[in-house]
Amino acid sequence: MQGAPFGEPFVLFGVIMQKLFNLMSVSAFCMSGALVAGSVMLYTRIPSLTKYYMSELTLEMTKLVTNMMPAQLDQAMPEMPTKTGLPIKPPF
Repeated sequence: MQGAPFGEPFVLFGVIMQKLFNLMSVSAFCMSGALVAGSVMLYTRIPSLTKYYMSELTLEMTKLVTNMMPAQLDQAMPEMPTKTGLPIKPPF
C-alpha cells in the first residue's frame, strides 16, 4: 500500500459511506417499527372509535327526528271534537 498515492482518501471515503449506510439502515428500522406500532394501535382502537362515532350519530339523529316530529304530528292530527254524539250500539 506504500505505492498507492491516493490510498488515504479512498479509505476515508469508504468509512464515511459505511457510516452513512448504517445511519440509513437504523432510520429504516425505526420507520418500519413506528409503522407496525401505529398499525397495531389503530387496529386495537377501531372498535372503540366505531362505537363512539355510532353513539354520536345516533344522538344527532334522535335530536333531528325529535325536532321534526312535533310539527309533523300537529299537522297530521285532526282537531279534537268539542261535543260527542250518541254511543254506537253493539251489533248483537
